[in-house]
Amino acid sequence: MGQDTSLGELTKIGVVGLGTMGAGIAEVLARAGIDVVGVEKDDEGLARGRGHLEHSTQRAVDRGKLTAQEREELLARVHSGTDLAAVADCPLVIEAIHERLDAKLELIGQLDQLCPPATVIASNTSSLSVTELAAATHRPSRVLGTHWFNPAPVMGLVEVVGTVVTDPAVLDGVRELLGRVDKTAVSAGDRAGFIANALLFGYLNNAVRMLEAHYATREDIDAAMRYGCGHPMGPLALLDLIGLDSAYEILESMYHQSRDHLHAPAPLLKQLVTAGMLGRKTGRGFYTYAAPDSPQVVDEAGATEVAGATARPVRLVGVVGTGTMATGIVEVLARSGYDVVYRARSDDKVSSVRKRLTESFDRGVHRGRLTTEDRDAALARVTGTTELDALADCDLVIEAVVEELGVKRALFAALDEVVKPGAILATTTSSLPVIECATATGRPRDVVGMHWFNPAPAMRLIEVVPTVLTAPDVTATVLAVSRAARKHPVVCADRAGFIVNALLFPYLNDAVRMLEAHYATVEDIDTAMTVGCGHPMGPFALADVVGLDVTLAIQRTLYLEFREPGYAPAPLLEHLVKAGYLGRKTGRGFRDHSR
Repeated sequence: MGQDTSLGELTKIGVVGLGTMGAGIAEVLARAGIDVVGVEKDDEGLARGRGHLEHSTQRAVDRGKLTAQEREELLARVHSGTDLAAVADCPLVIEAIHERLDAKLELIGQLDQLCPPATVIASNTSSLSVTELAAATHRPSRVLGTHWFNPAPVMGLVEVVGTVVTDPAVLDGVRELLGRVDKTAVSAGDRAGFIANALLFGYLNNAVRMLEAHYATREDIDAAMRYGCGHPMGPLALLDLIGLDSAYEILESMYHQSRDHLHAPAPLLKQLVTAGMLGRKTGRGFYTYAAPDSPQVVDEAGATEVAGATARPVRLVGVVGTGTMATGIVEVLARSGYDVVYRARSDDKVSSVRKRLTESFDRGVHRGRLTTEDRDAALARVTGTTELDALADCDLVIEAVVEELGVKRALFAALDEVVKPGAILATTTSSLPVIECATATGRPRDVVGMHWFNPAPAMRLIEVVPTVLTAPDVTATVLAVSRAARKHPVVCADRAGFIVNALLFPYLNDAVRMLEAHYATVEDIDTAMTVGCGHPMGPFALADVVGLDVTLAIQRTLYLEFREPGYAPAPLLEHLVKAGYLGRKTGRGFRDHSR
């Protein structure tokens, strides 16, 4: 790497700005044996920064992650003061001051004057243009972005942001240094939001718009993404943690560069910021907290209920379909004490479902999750049939057939003819309008959406989707059945994608656009979202599991419903599907799964 070989072996680094982030960066570097020269603008900031460092390292000792001796040695390696000239002899200086372009430009200009030409200057910006910062110096090839995630001692990701003029050797040296301090580095181009924020904040903004439209409650939106996607936090709670003012600034910066309406901050977000409701740090944002900086929510609503509605009694449940989803629903309901009749198109399929159910129950016994008595009782509650008329006495019928509107409408019309009056008809559609199924019957008030997630025995979420015609007691009944099945139901309006898919698939589509723009690699994008945001899977790994054809179909549905230009399926996604690269099921998608 020429003159930058030593970057990965540095013994001294400057950190300017010792707020929460700067102090965290200093701690990470010092823990790795590097001397840190920390600088704050005044004595008050210096005391606060030292307090951050002492508190964080003491917490690490209390949790057994540092010994008391290691803590003392770490603190001794951080030399702090208020004189910026102290960093002049550091080969690398990281600025971590507040996210204001004018302030960063001024600081980097001062560093450019103070430091020798060989010094590398890194900005910890999360949304500003690194190119603009670099252009303000006489060393643009030695300026880059290193976007650390908060809290730096805990979060494993750092985005390394190069500009069109950054020396590749500088980037390599910084990545080597990050590996030495036990961080995962991903490479990103200089675009607002880089990788993680560019994908994350479009999704968060979408969630605010959903709440703003009274489409679902804040609790149900957050629960849907936790239970349906395995995210560590729901989007609205996450915004409160980040800070609504910070989120607004990042979205403003993204919109300034992209001019994409999806990045324009939702009006509700601006209203909350203007009112001083900035999230946890002020004690109130989308939620209200016990005190500023407290994680304790004091105004969270309880389980969703339908006012004034009493659930109908449900004893016998019918399930139409024999696929993975239908079989899983039968299993869950039977284990929950319901008598279940499932309808298949042939005797072979009846036997196939029975076999899969038996095998699944046997695995439950083997793993200690079921007793043999419970298994036998659950199986005794299940009956298979090839006759639709066998569902006549069901209190609730759940269809789980192919995701084609014509097929579902024909089925609902047929069920309407055979099922007793007062019985509820539910569709498990994930993207089709529930109202289309309802209007195929003479009982639209008894039709509702009940979107289960796959695999049904493992996934806790059910999206309950009443139409404009659904009777309140029908919604109340499906909520009651969901809870009896030990699931977490959320209620949302009958709109394409419901909650989860409406938030998830535009995010996946944005990731594909990022890839086709050669902005970052599949591996770095997936790593950014798993390591940086705590998602269980990166967007490309998830799309390959879901199926690229399914991803494309849902994205097309969202685009046709909302006519939002940013929802148009990414051309690369269209091309991969046309080529037959559908993900894991074909052995090739965004990754090669054939080996």
